[in-house]
Amino acid sequence: MPQQFKVRFFVVIIFAVAVAAAFFDVPYLAKLPYVPGFFKNEYKLGLDLKGGAHLIFDADVSKTDDKKGAMDSLRDAIERRVNLFGVSEPLVQIETKNDVYRLVVELAGVDAKEAIRIIGQTPFLDFQELDGPVPKTEEEAKNIHFIPTGLDGKYLKRADVVFDNTTGRPEISVTFNDDGAKLFGEITKRNIQKPLGIFLDGAMLSSPVVQEEITGGKAQITGQFDLKSSKDLVLLLNAGALPVPISLISQQTVEASLGKVYLEQSLMAGFYGILAVMIFMVLWYRLPGVIAVIALLIYSVFTLAFYKLFNITLTTAGIAGFILSIGMAVDANILVFERMKEELRAGRAVREAMLEGFRRAWTSIRDSNVSSLITSAVLYSFGTSIVKGFALTLSIGILISMFTALTVTRGLLLSILTPRIERARLIFLTGFGR
Repeated sequence: MPQQFKVRFFVVIIFAVAVAAAFFDVPYLAKLPYVPGFFKNEYKLGLDLKGGAHLIFDADVSKTDDKKGAMDSLRDAIERRVNLFGVSEPLVQIETKNDVYRLVVELAGVDAKEAIRIIGQTPFLDFQELDGPVPKTEEEAKNIHFIPTGLDGKYLKRADVVFDNTTGRPEISVTFNDDGAKLFGEITKRNIQKPLGIFLDGAMLSSPVVQEEITGGKAQITGQFDLKSSKDLVLLLNAGALPVPISLISQQTVEASLGKVYLEQSLMAGFYGILAVMIFMVLWYRLPGVIAVIALLIYSVFTLAFYKLFNITLTTAGIAGFILSIGMAVDANILVFERMKEELRAGRAVREAMLEGFRRAWTSIRDSNVSSLITSAVLYSFGTSIVKGFALTLSIGILISMFTALTVTRGLLLSILTPRIERARLIFLTGFGR
């Protein structure tokens, strides 16, 4: 009796967690009043479901010997840039064919024009010194000319938005790396009491007069900045210049309305798939089938909660992986139930047959799921973004299904065993059509 109490207590805990997970899963429940903020998280949808921008860039690697290294650096720079602008889960991948190098970028929830601006804008920061003596008249000032010093954005360590203590206007504070700090010190030393031109993309932002040698490797950029423009400039400066030139050759905007249709169709497919599996299990396995259906529902709410809790990006291919994992979730139950039938036919008591069925089915369940996980790992490692989404959701589904099939189903079956049910052996032995 104490053992039966422990099993039933475990089942109660599982049901309580499943109810909380279901509440977490259903979007409209989160909109009810007095719902904690934790339950208001939304599913993270991919480009095909949420809408967004699909861009293809041609990369000019003709001037570099290490083409692969240049493309890897380009991909990292683009990812860093879109991350700085708050674009979540960007997809940036390299495509190579016949010595043509291209970069494919997918940004969910961003229109094509904004995506192009984020990726393509590369500010060139340049410090220039006065060519000639300091102008003393207005006429001389009209002919002022600056020449490059060699100090540009590649020596930049980081940039920050600061505010002028007097006016409160935003300014840009730049910090150079060790080489840049040394070069900046040399430049300021030879230009004391002279203006130092600070240029961005060829346009002068400001030309402060150097009062003394600056050895700390820091400078202030002033100009006609508002808060937004200064923040955008800081993000671009921190993102750095792209290692190779790129040109846009294709752009496509996926409408959110189209994504909504895909999502609804995917969810309906999932619903019909679960319903078909449930009907089969109940008709074929009777009481164990009913238990398997309950375990399958628990599996579904646990898996969806996992996607939402850990911000798994859902795509149509990912949802397909989830639907496939539903079939794999009941596959373990089928192995257990068939083993259990063999033990019942051999004359064992129901409880003994049940425990023996789980024990004997374990190796088959383990081997089949491990092989599926290995396949999913290979697909995730070498596949495209669509294949990766499928492999990830399938792997998560397999792991959770092993828990529900072996632990939840076992606990549910043991919790309902009473002397009366144990005597009704046919509800465990007879299936539809047998």
